Amino acid sequence: MRYAFVPEDIDSPWHQAMEVGIARAMERHGHERIDDPQAANLVFHRVRPQAPRPFRRRARATFVVGVAEGPTPDDVLRATYPVLVRSLSNLLVYGHPGPDGRPVAHMVTPELGCYEAARATTADGDAFFEAVYDRIAPLATSHLVIDNVFDEDMEPELAQGTQVTRELAEAARTLDRWALFPAPYPVAEMLGPDDYRHLRHVFGIGGLSYGNLSARHDRHRFWMSASGVDKGKVGQVGRDVLLVKGYDPDADAMRISVPPGASPLRVSVDAVEHWQVYERHPEIGAMIHIHAWVDGVATTEVNYPCGTVEMGKAMADLFDRDPHPERTIIGLRNHGITATGPSFPDILARLENRVRTQVPMT
Repeated sequence: MRYAFVPEDIDSPWHQAMEVGIARAMERHGHERIDDPQAANLVFHRVRPQAPRPFRRRARATFVVGVAEGPTPDDVLRATYPVLVRSLSNLLVYGHPGPDGRPVAHMVTPELGCYEAARATTADGDAFFEAVYDRIAPLATSHLVIDNVFDEDMEPELAQGTQVTRELAEAARTLDRWALFPAPYPVAEMLGPDDYRHLRHVFGIGGLSYGNLSARHDRHRFWMSASGVDKGKVGQVGRDVLLVKGYDPDADAMRISVPPGASPLRVSVDAVEHWQVYERHPEIGAMIHIHAWVDGVATTEVNYPCGTVEMGKAMADLFDRDPHPERTIIGLRNHGITATGPSFPDILARLENRVRTQVPMT
C-alpha cells in the first residue's frame, strides 16, 4: 500500500508530530510513502475544523484519512462529524488534549461511529501511534471495488421485474419506515455545490442511507439495490434494482446486467461483499444489511471498510462458522449487521423489534 500526506499550510506542532509518528508506524508495517497524493492508495489530509476543505481524489478507490486538531468538545461526534463530511474523508482522526494535557485521538466514521482510539502516555511515544495505526490499518490494507461495468444483456422477461424484485422494493419501503440511519446532518446542505457533486462522484451517493438489500436470482447472479437511492422509492429494474453477475478482476469492477437503453445507478458499494457470500454459500437466498445493531450476534474481528474484498472475506468466513448461515445475523464491527434468510419477509420478521439504531463502537 502506497500512502502520502497532502501538503497543507497547517503547520502546528501537533500536526507535525502526527505526521512523523503516523509515517513511522506506516513504515514499520511495510507501507511505502510517496510524494504524489493522487498516486497513493491512502492519503492523510490535514484539515482545519473551522474551515475544512476536501482533498479531491481522482481515483474512487483512494481512501482519505482526515487529520484534525481542536479543543476538547462536549460532544465529540456532533462537533466532528460535519468536519468528516466536509473534508470528504473515509475516516477522521481528531486530536485534542486529554485531562492531563497529553494528546487523545478520536476516530470518526461515516456510520456515525466515534470512539477514542489512542491516549498518549508520552508526548510522542510509539505506542500512541501504533494505536492510531491499528484503526487506520483496515483502510491501509483493503482493496476497494467501487466501479461497475454495465452490460445490456438482461433477458427480456426480467426487465419488468420478478417476484423477488417486487419483494425487494417492498422490503426497502419497510426499512425506510424503520428510520434506521438517524443522521441529524443534512449532507447536501453541509457541502457547497462543487463539493457535493464531488461527493456523489467519489462515493456514488446522493446522501446517507441505511444500507442495502440483495437476493439471489440464480447460482451466480443476484439482485441488489443501487447505491444512495431513496429506499422508499426503490423499484425500477435496471436503474435502482440491479442484476449483479459477479466481480470482473480484469476490470476491477462489478459486472451488472441491464436492459438495452437503461440508465442504471451504480450498484451498492457492498456488492463485492454480497457476491463473495453468495458464491461461497449457495444456500443463502437473500441478505439485508443495515447500519444498526442486534445484540448477541457473532461479529467480524476487523472493521474493514464497506465495499472491500477483505470485508467480503471476513463476512464469508463468519458465515462458514455459523451452523445455519442460510438464516442468521452477523455483526460487522463498528458498522452494522447483515441478516440472511430465504426471503425478505422472513428476514424482516426476524429483525423487527430486535434492531437498535446505535451501533456499538469498539
